Amino acid sequence: MNKPSGALQIPRNLLFRYKFNLKPLANDAKSPNELGPEFRIPSFGRFEGQVTYADWRGAWSESGLYFTVSVANKERSLWCKPNQLLESDCFQVWIDTRDTQTVHRATRYCHWLAAMPSGGTGKTEAMALMLKINRAKEDSPSMNRAKLAVESSLTKSGYELRLFVPGGVLNGWDPSENPRIGIFLSCTDQEFGSQTLSVSDVLPCAEDPSLWCTANLEGS
Repeated sequence: MNKPSGALQIPRNLLFRYKFNLKPLANDAKSPNELGPEFRIPSFGRFEGQVTYADWRGAWSESGLYFTVSVANKERSLWCKPNQLLESDCFQVWIDTRDTQTVHRATRYCHWLAAMPSGGTGKTEAMALMLKINRAKEDSPSMNRAKLAVESSLTKSGYELRLFVPGGVLNGWDPSENPRIGIFLSCTDQEFGSQTLSVSDVLPCAEDPSLWCTANLEGS
């Protein structure tokens, strides 16, 4: 039977609640780190037909969270504009230190961070910052004082971005008391398009924590 014209199409990943483990970093570093393949984070967006061009990895320690993003096989030059961050080649991460899956508006425990492999000092260095979450019930106390550590390595066909998010930037960060966090990831690329952790960004992922996944802080 043919589907009725204009029938509502429910995104496949909206039917599932994804969880995965974040491994601990052996040394409690307070700077960006190289992360091996054992730290790879799955990309559930592929179940909706997304092209998974970015290899993203994550880890945690008492000091905070660590991420790396690698993009290869690019034929176009990087497009990174500080005044057009969300349209640029960039990596974004959303963190809820309380993993509240039942609310549709961000709380003070929710954070939105974005990083670019270039466009910073001298327009060649990496840059990262915290963004204000639209429609949030309350902003994180660190909204206007977040300091993130970010590095990048550029190649002829892509880049690797390394980001450290200090625990002090994440309101409510306490792995021993809260060993589970809400998390959402997204990569934007002018050449390859959008890659997300789960549901596509046609949904309000940037502001609705109920659409985020769960990361268990392994070993906490």
